[in-house]
Amino acid sequence: MLNFDYRNPTHVVFGKDRIAELDQLVPTNARVLITYGGGSVQRFGTLDKVKAALGDRVVFEFGGIEANPKYDTLIKAVEVARKENIDFLLAVGGGSVMDGTKFIALATQFDGDTASLLHHGFTPVPVANDKVIPLGVIATLPATGSEMNAFAVVSYKGGKFPVNHPCVYPTFAMLDPELTFSLPKIQVANGVVDAFVHVLEQYATYPVDARVQDRMAEGILRTLIEVGPITVEEPTNYDARANLMWSATSALNGMIGTGVPLDWSTHMIGHELTALFHIDHAQTLAVVLPSLWRVLKEQKHAKLVQYAARVWDITEGDEGSRVDQAIDKTEAFFKQVGLPTRLRDHGVTQDQLDLVIDALEAHGMTALSESGKVDLATSRKILDMAW
Repeated sequence: MLNFDYRNPTHVVFGKDRIAELDQLVPTNARVLITYGGGSVQRFGTLDKVKAALGDRVVFEFGGIEANPKYDTLIKAVEVARKENIDFLLAVGGGSVMDGTKFIALATQFDGDTASLLHHGFTPVPVANDKVIPLGVIATLPATGSEMNAFAVVSYKGGKFPVNHPCVYPTFAMLDPELTFSLPKIQVANGVVDAFVHVLEQYATYPVDARVQDRMAEGILRTLIEVGPITVEEPTNYDARANLMWSATSALNGMIGTGVPLDWSTHMIGHELTALFHIDHAQTLAVVLPSLWRVLKEQKHAKLVQYAARVWDITEGDEGSRVDQAIDKTEAFFKQVGLPTRLRDHGVTQDQLDLVIDALEAHGMTALSESGKVDLATSRKILDMAW
């Protein structure tokens, strides 16, 4: 097992009918800015319940944070937060709203060029701890795990940029599965695949004898295989949705990624596909991952053999055939919950693949994977196979 540090200060509030508890979670004298995306939190009454639970606190609202939150939109929220002296942020929505709110928390009291916060990669942004506005989240979409980590992704000038800081862990994360019952089927399917791939990019690298992390990852994967199709087809099945919600959170709260090598290649390639062709984030992952594995089978051989046995119960035949079966089953699972697994299914043409390679190069994504050896030529092989 590799050396690691682990800290996660987020207070998780899980289960039905918990919104009233906001009164104990948000500071009494806080000036609160509620952030959200589209109109669903208004249409289904969630926003009214949130405001009622906040009682006599001074409350402002900022709506319209889009999927793949845009810098230009978030800066408008920063302006509101500055003008109204906001000292607590409350994100009500899915991962994009949470990510955007983390950026608002970092940018509001930042003295320099706020766009510069997007150019630090996976290094924490240079914002003093006492200049980060605290935030809480109420999750309405189980997918990204942003509710229990310190990372965000922001869209800017045709790219998607990671942002992180240790002080943007939400102080609390309210996870009520019933708040997700109204989601469209495709968003639930996206959530299943997003969580599944989050686990795999921390798991399918190379062995380092991290037995606890491996078993936890395998448990999340098996749970998603069991409940994913059920919760897509039965939106009000509380038990299935609750297990999806906790799986999505557990997939990216840092625990299974401690002490192990990581490979975010699928995400990095997927981000460019989303930026260029406006394909949903999870749907880019469903396209890229099986093809990436087929190209990198040798590099990932040992963990894919383990994955075949422990997640899919594939133990017969030679190791190569077991790996092939596991990749095929993974791809079939993505299709089962409703996501395409080929770029051409999204209307992308082969000649447009050059645009993806150009974007990877422009954004410095020239040495991907746990080995750092996935160069642009290898990325092109992955994209060709994914087409």
